[in-house]
Amino acid sequence: MLDPQARALIDLMIERGVPPVYTLSPADARRFYRERRTLTQPEAPAVGQIEAHSVVGPHGPIALRLYRPLMASDATPVLAYFHGGGWTIGDLDTHDVLCRQLCLGAGITVVAVDYRLGPEHRFPAAIDDALAAVRWIRREADLLGIDGARMALGGDSAGGNIAAVLPLLLRDAGEALPAFQLLIYPATDMRCGAPSHRANGQGYLLTNESIAYYRANYIADPAQWADWRASPLLAESLRGLPPALVLTAGFDPLRDEGRQYADALSAAGNAVQYVCFERQLHGFITMGRLIEEANTAVDLCASVLRRALSD
Repeated sequence: MLDPQARALIDLMIERGVPPVYTLSPADARRFYRERRTLTQPEAPAVGQIEAHSVVGPHGPIALRLYRPLMASDATPVLAYFHGGGWTIGDLDTHDVLCRQLCLGAGITVVAVDYRLGPEHRFPAAIDDALAAVRWIRREADLLGIDGARMALGGDSAGGNIAAVLPLLLRDAGEALPAFQLLIYPATDMRCGAPSHRANGQGYLLTNESIAYYRANYIADPAQWADWRASPLLAESLRGLPPALVLTAGFDPLRDEGRQYADALSAAGNAVQYVCFERQLHGFITMGRLIEEANTAVDLCASVLRRALSD
């Protein structure tokens, strides 16, 4: 059974004639997502401090937004966070509330990364930006007042994909690994063949048509779907990666590939926790104004982060 609060949201969107994302241009889809967020997201809680930073990446400047917790001590742990939105929509503002919640709930610094989006900047531009940002955060840890050795990488949906790919890149480059991965309903297999794509591909906000729209905006050549930097589930080896929490939603087309990635991480010898909110839909974690389980999911993520990044 779909959560009644999630069902009420879907019914409200149908009643108001909200257009499917795949019928919109990327520019309109971005504007629409940014404008409607206030209808579903909680009020933004106050944090200790917010700072704007800019990183020089391989494709140009990358905007970052740093959230410092209340009563922050020196050298706090840090979460580098990558927003969802199908590599097409979303920005620092659409996930501002979630970043604040994780900052306060976990008692850590959060750095949100405004990576480049498709179709203007196609794969692997988002990965390139994210990797450059993580390297900068670690390099400038003293300046930022954080402990670079206690860094987690996290994200939802497309951002969860990025947060899963980066530890693989860092491992293969011989660089220090993050301390933890927070993967919220991550996209892990661009082939989109898991059973949940058929079972949940219509009627639950994220549809098969929307997924195809996002994927085409991100990856122009279908041959690249099998590139592990797009589909981390297809990586040759998942050994030697950081501990992870993989969170999925029961009525999400991405549910099964999230579970498959958690199982593959476990099979490779990594420490993994897997939690599925069985009655929820894709994107629910930012919808705490209307869906109470969203707040429960945020609290769970914050608690796990706090424990994973503690001394």
